[in-house]
Amino acid sequence: MEFNLNHFVISLSEVLDFIEMDVLGVTSNHSKRVAFIGCKIGEVLGMDDNEIFDLITLSILHDNGASEYVLHEKVKENENKKSALEGLKEHCVIGERNIRKFPFFTDTKDVLTYHHETHSGTGFFGKKGDEIPLMSQLIFLGDTLENKYNLNVVNLEKRDRVKAFVRGNRNILFGANVVDAFMEICNCESFWMNLHDEFINRALERVLPKCNMELTWDEVRTVAEVYANIIDSKSEFTLRHSKGLTEKIEMMADYYGYDEIMKTKLIIAADLHDIGKLAISNDIIDKPGPLNEEEMTKVKKHTYYTRMSLQHIEGFEDINEWASNHHEKLDGTGYPYGFKADRLDFNSRLMACLDVYQALKEERPYRKELSHEKSVGILRAMAENGGVDHNIVNDINEVFS
Repeated sequence: MEFNLNHFVISLSEVLDFIEMDVLGVTSNHSKRVAFIGCKIGEVLGMDDNEIFDLITLSILHDNGASEYVLHEKVKENENKKSALEGLKEHCVIGERNIRKFPFFTDTKDVLTYHHETHSGTGFFGKKGDEIPLMSQLIFLGDTLENKYNLNVVNLEKRDRVKAFVRGNRNILFGANVVDAFMEICNCESFWMNLHDEFINRALERVLPKCNMELTWDEVRTVAEVYANIIDSKSEFTLRHSKGLTEKIEMMADYYGYDEIMKTKLIIAADLHDIGKLAISNDIIDKPGPLNEEEMTKVKKHTYYTRMSLQHIEGFEDINEWASNHHEKLDGTGYPYGFKADRLDFNSRLMACLDVYQALKEERPYRKELSHEKSVGILRAMAENGGVDHNIVNDINEVFS
């Protein structure tokens, strides 16, 4: 199939900003501003379309390692979580590991590993000058400026401070060629306007080169796995959730005799079903006791965020339905839309049943992992109350007993 990577990258850029809003407390659209700044500098430096596309994608993904729950523990007591996390080189290593399977057009090895290196060699790994990949240098400049100055709204006085900071760090933080290119683009009024929250989405869509790829559904699944890794790493207690669900959805697809395309699309839906959970605070996800009403209301938003993130990806129409409906119930008591049986197709019902089963089989902050018998017993009770499909519950029992 012809897969539109543009739609995929832009659509999922929203949820990656959720990571920074939750863990780091920075404003939304941070990664998109970093991507736009890097792109405009890259254009001046003569990067081709493939390089620009990869640069924008890596900029959007540059802090994906911040989702790793082990890093949250290291920064949670720190008043300035952003600064604390930026001081941990692990988020660079984790981020690089998470994106290895993404189908980049160029050689992007170690771009995220070295995205905090300085021109003079004072970064985590001591790389300096041309030892640092150019894309890493551009991400570092955009990230540094965005974190230091919050570029959503920039008046003349702030512009002057930004320019002075960049000039003052020529051959210290930033290479001379990068500084010169930045000074060229920052003299254009539209550059600053495009960084505003209300304009950055459209600005990024305009500069992102149109890149369609001929991918099989198996290859599309490889792309989805990148995001599944980021989702699962958010919490110690969800570390295996998406992977466990995909394993079970694959077994059920074989049980029902689905063809390979249908099976793979279901697996992709399982990979991405909880992508909206990146918007939910770890304080809620990892809470050791019952959630209060306000916390539960926040949790229920995650499937809405999943739907909004996937809805513009061409070819994902069915995948979006199956992924986003995993907390809907046949009697209309689910969320976020309260869909009833006539609105929920078989695969949506299957995803909902398996999501419950997988969650029950996992250890959580407030309970131990449940046995197969207890998990199926809970599903049967839900079926008797009209919430889930009793035939699918019987099939799950047969396959996993």
